[in-house]
Amino acid sequence: MLADMRVIAGTHRGRRLNAPRTDDLRPTSDRVREALFSILGNRLTSSRFLDLYAGTGAVGIEAVSRGATHVTSVESARAALKLLQQNVRVCQIGDELSMRAQAVEEFLRNPTQWNGPYDIVFADPPYSHAQEFTSSISEPLTDQLFSADSWLVIEHATRTTLSMSLGSRQFLRRYRYGDTTLSLYSGPNAGRP
Repeated sequence: MLADMRVIAGTHRGRRLNAPRTDDLRPTSDRVREALFSILGNRLTSSRFLDLYAGTGAVGIEAVSRGATHVTSVESARAALKLLQQNVRVCQIGDELSMRAQAVEEFLRNPTQWNGPYDIVFADPPYSHAQEFTSSISEPLTDQLFSADSWLVIEHATRTTLSMSLGSRQFLRRYRYGDTTLSLYSGPNAGRP
């Protein structure tokens, strides 16, 4: 069981979030979450943010807290969705966050459900499925998911090496935090970190 999860910064700073009681879910650690938002910096302000494999919602809620205009959270696991809904209620987040209760692959195949284009796409697939996710996000259809200067960040196991290009997204940089790595990709018009 995870000890404690909180919103790290922003308007909801310090709010305690409901954490999973089993090892079935692997929320992004506070350390990696802090690093992610440090990498994103000012890009987050007024952005449209997509949180794939949202789990407890900690990353999406943190994005709202730090100034994202809107977050779309996609999650299919029933236990995770329950925690996500509880955490949204705890933080009293209204229209800034919408939830899609479905598999990420299904969401990516159905543009009518997108609320994009998105400026930032964050994906935290189960570490054993990172390669499958990169295949899904590389499909030509998903190019419409991204704004012209968007960034894609994938959390994955450090031992996993991802492709240098994912559709129109090109690899920019890798950030390693022990067993966890964040891989950053950008579109043709996005700046470097």
